[in-house]
Amino acid sequence: MTEIIFEDNHLLVVKKPVNIPVMEDSSKDDDLLSMMKVYIKEKYSKPGNVFLGLVHRLDRPVGGVMVFAKTSKSASRLSEQIRNNLFQKSYLCVVRGKLNDKNGELKNYLSKNESENKSYVTEHQSPNSKLALLTYEVMKESELYSLIKVNLITGRHHQIRVQFANAGFPIYGDQKYGTDQQKAQIALWAFELTLSHPVTKEKMTFTCDPDYDRFPWSLFI
Repeated sequence: MTEIIFEDNHLLVVKKPVNIPVMEDSSKDDDLLSMMKVYIKEKYSKPGNVFLGLVHRLDRPVGGVMVFAKTSKSASRLSEQIRNNLFQKSYLCVVRGKLNDKNGELKNYLSKNESENKSYVTEHQSPNSKLALLTYEVMKESELYSLIKVNLITGRHHQIRVQFANAGFPIYGDQKYGTDQQKAQIALWAFELTLSHPVTKEKMTFTCDPDYDRFPWSLFI
């Protein structure tokens, strides 16, 4: 069962497991949205179809904090927060190497190749590219790796993965953008989510730690 972090009449905040798609894809594997609809249907004995609004996504290999909207009004208001950059998301990742600047910013223009499901850094802004901006802080270092907290300013396709790889610090286990050839779980985790409650307007922050028992997270307990 997926861990429930918070729930009321308007929001459902959960810990997304790694390697589970957020919504149904071509694999037809169990997806988080469908699982949470079943949870609500069974918990509250709801007849018919259950509404659950998907307002943001995480890549399939990435785990961590996710919020769903339990009403259409909540979904609309959360989506508006996202459009206005009021929906703050922080991630943890383990990258290969050590950064000279322990606090910094990455700014690139990214273009997405739909057929490859991959984004690329472009040298200059173009009609097909979008600004990608994030700030980061190095939390801890080991001999070969760095644990980094990332604050997303924009939310582009595969943004953290492609920007750190472009900077020369690929995320551990990233076979799409990194140099890893072995099958390893990508060390990227949705750590923190801050939003305004869609009804009460209260500022709320939800956090969820990665599995520090597993490598490479275990290097930074």
